[in-house]
Amino acid sequence: MKNTIFILLLITLAASCKKEQTVWESDWSAPIINDTLTLANLVNDSTLAENSGFYELDLTRTLFDLDINEVVQIPDTTIQEEFTNLGWDNLPINPGASVLGGLQEEEHEMVLEDIQLKKIIIKQGVIEIRIENPLDVNLSFELNLPGYTKDGVPFDVAYPITMGSVSNPSVFTETIDLTGYEIDLTGLSGNSYNRFVSRVDVIADSQGQVSNFGNEHIILIDAAFKGIKVDYARGYFGNRILYDIVDVDLSALDIYQSGALDLSMLSLAFEIENGIKVGAQGILNSISNENALGTVVSLTGGGIGNAFNIDPATGTWGSLTPSSNSLSFTSGNSNIENYLENLGTKHTVDYSIQLNPWGNTSGTWDEIYPNSTLKVKLHAQMPLAIGLNDLILEETFEVDLNQDVEKTRILSGELILNTSN
Repeated sequence: MKNTIFILLLITLAASCKKEQTVWESDWSAPIINDTLTLANLVNDSTLAENSGFYELDLTRTLFDLDINEVVQIPDTTIQEEFTNLGWDNLPINPGASVLGGLQEEEHEMVLEDIQLKKIIIKQGVIEIRIENPLDVNLSFELNLPGYTKDGVPFDVAYPITMGSVSNPSVFTETIDLTGYEIDLTGLSGNSYNRFVSRVDVIADSQGQVSNFGNEHIILIDAAFKGIKVDYARGYFGNRILYDIVDVDLSALDIYQSGALDLSMLSLAFEIENGIKVGAQGILNSISNENALGTVVSLTGGGIGNAFNIDPATGTWGSLTPSSNSLSFTSGNSNIENYLENLGTKHTVDYSIQLNPWGNTSGTWDEIYPNSTLKVKLHAQMPLAIGLNDLILEETFEVDLNQDVEKTRILSGELILNTSN
């Protein structure tokens, strides 16, 4: 009995005790923020380079990159043909006979402004064929494009078309992939340009009945060439002017606040790389930059405003070698030091390039290949021998101290800034 009373007393005492949460208060000295302000804060990763332990300022930027299908653009072209029996009423069409009276050969022109193409190889594109048959007999549609070859095989297809009626003609559609086809665009004469030849025929079913081809029967044939992109082209690419004003963003330089920066032994080049076998001429109209404070400096000297020639690329498939030309701006021929010391966050380049400025001097032998490009670059690399005068740089970052009041938390403290140069 005494043991039982003793145990109950212990249980009662334990239940009445309440454990308080432990509270610790102590002084800490610990880094919660760590940051470094270096030369790398002057520029972004693609602008500052390191060479054997020394910094180099690299302002190389590609301003323009023209590919093959911007030079040679093939518009969508639709060939529409209507075949009817003019002058004959109810002309009988025997089984196996040509409804059109024989093979129909025709020359078609691509409208390409002043571009004169002799040959192209297609990278992608299709022919969408649509045929309406109003005759009460099955037909076979035959299409031959003698200037189109793939792996040495000419383009030649035939499609069956079911019978229809004048009021309800049967409709046949087919999409043909032209990828990889080589196209001769010299036309029927073999000496022209932008012209290709088609040969079509429509044959009545050899197992069918005799059909009457009357004036009311109209056979419609549409062939739409769509989405043509080229891998290769030969001809005359026209007298075109490519003009652009490009902004180069160096927004990482907007940390500049005040003071002076002295850079020496500087140079900058405006560079053209021509991978197309066509002559050209370029003009750099102007270059200017604006810094974070709104100060604008224009580059002067070094041939700005003067035309310079760009040679055609040389070589052929597998050995194409681009030509290049550049305008160089140095401390001796321009104000390049003042220009770059402005620490511009936005550089504006105004230029133009003219293809074939002297006309068709190649005899329609301009060529462009799959790896042909026309690139315009702004290029500058120089060692950073820097003189600083009251230069102020600014760095900002967010600090977020999330605290849980039920756990460890800061009651008070101070922010200490340690610096070293």
